[in-house]
Amino acid sequence: MKLFSRGKDGGPDSCVTGYWLVEIKFFFSIALLRFGNGSRESFHSHAFNAISWLLRGKLREQHTNGHIDNHKPSIVPIVTRRSTFHRVFSEGVSWVLTFRGPWSRTWREHNPSTGIDTVLANGRKVVDSSVH
Repeated sequence: MKLFSRGKDGGPDSCVTGYWLVEIKFFFSIALLRFGNGSRESFHSHAFNAISWLLRGKLREQHTNGHIDNHKPSIVPIVTRRSTFHRVFSEGVSWVLTFRGPWSRTWREHNPSTGIDTVLANGRKVVDSSVH
């Protein structure tokens, strides 16, 4: 459980800093996310469903099928499902308010440069890894 804490969101290679109001993984999380310029190389799914609002900045969401969603500040939320497999690029610094649901046990990452698929669990523990 996290209350009023700060840390990396998305692992050590992430350019996202999370400011958590609360994180109780089996129940819900509320956080303010600061996206630095750029992105991680890996595509990823999520352990949770999320509803988020881009408050400031510009985000480009790239899906593995090549589809790109461009996001700008709006009252319309960005819905991210556990099954969403993407990577997110910030053009400059962007700020997002996110409400996340309960965590599932695992989620996935794919590094297109190495071809490595990884299944992760709580604490970014590697559960499985393979080359595709």
